[in-house]
Amino acid sequence: MQLSLRLSAIADMVTEGNRLVDVGCDHGYLPVYLILNKKIPCAIAMDVREGPLLRAKEHILQYGVEEYIETRLSDGLAALKPGEGETLVIAGMGGPLMERILSKDLGTAKSFRELILQPQSDIPHFRRFIRENGWEIEEEDMVLEDGKFYPMMRAVRRRGEMLPLSPVQEQFGKLLLLRRHPVLGQYLRREDRICGEILKNLSKTSSREGQQRTEEIKEERRLIRAAMELYEGKGTDTVD
Repeated sequence: MQLSLRLSAIADMVTEGNRLVDVGCDHGYLPVYLILNKKIPCAIAMDVREGPLLRAKEHILQYGVEEYIETRLSDGLAALKPGEGETLVIAGMGGPLMERILSKDLGTAKSFRELILQPQSDIPHFRRFIRENGWEIEEEDMVLEDGKFYPMMRAVRRRGEMLPLSPVQEQFGKLLLLRRHPVLGQYLRREDRICGEILKNLSKTSSREGQQRTEEIKEERRLIRAAMELYEGKGTDTVD
């Protein structure tokens, strides 16, 4: 079995030997792949919808790993008990939905050794949410697949003092910036270009809404430019 770039990057973050719980498992490719490659001993694949869960069951049977992967119909973590897994994966959803899933069953979420998360929207707010609820982001990755950028993170329970993140770090990922991740570089250049095009179009309007939008885009571009300077080793980051 071959995974997409996005799922492959998520699979690489899973700690070997951990029991996996995949929330929103869709076709079940991730747990099947990890079992076939002997990276995990067992998994629970969960989804809120019958359709994706049936497809996951079909793939589990197709690859002969039904002994190792259990499927459950579940709204988030509702059908799970604390201690049933060490690695929790939630990927391919909007940040607000992922926050609701974790918040609704926070005790169960905190029973995991690691969370592997791939939010698709409101990512700065999601990073803040994770840290405010006692996790620390230990690893970050980003892939470009089919024209879309996918940032992802591995978080563990925090063991020490929480150091604040700057707005730039919160927006683009402290570890991605520190490591000068090549895909982040592509993303920053694209976002800077898009902001420039929007500002060019907005310069043709004098409405109050247009002026307000211009200021918003300028602030967005300021953060992007600050991130680009950090990325290129020309700037210093501060918490402001």
